[in-house]
Amino acid sequence: MKKVVIFAFNGNIMCFMHNILNVLDLHKKGYEATLVIEGEAVRLIKELIEGKNKLFNQMIELELIHGVCKACSAKLGVLEYNENSPINIIGDMQGHPSVSQFTERGFQVITL
Repeated sequence: MKKVVIFAFNGNIMCFMHNILNVLDLHKKGYEATLVIEGEAVRLIKELIEGKNKLFNQMIELELIHGVCKACSAKLGVLEYNENSPINIIGDMQGHPSVSQFTERGFQVITL
């Protein structure tokens, strides 16, 4: 099975939604696909959850979001909200999610 992880850094909602569309498309086509929310994108979780974004909710329901960056959430003032969301907080590399945890398991890494 092909494996792909997308690391989403961009905090622009339109750019971020393309990450979601791609993960959902890969999943639908039989890939093991997941999303890691990093950088300024960590601020979008509240907007997407409270706005009841259908695609974001679908990602949560299908468990296609690996997690959200702990360090970036703290730095950008959204750690408490993100910790209380249904998305895992991750930070195995000095508070940030590591790419190596995916490459070691055969994932292709895409950063956007």
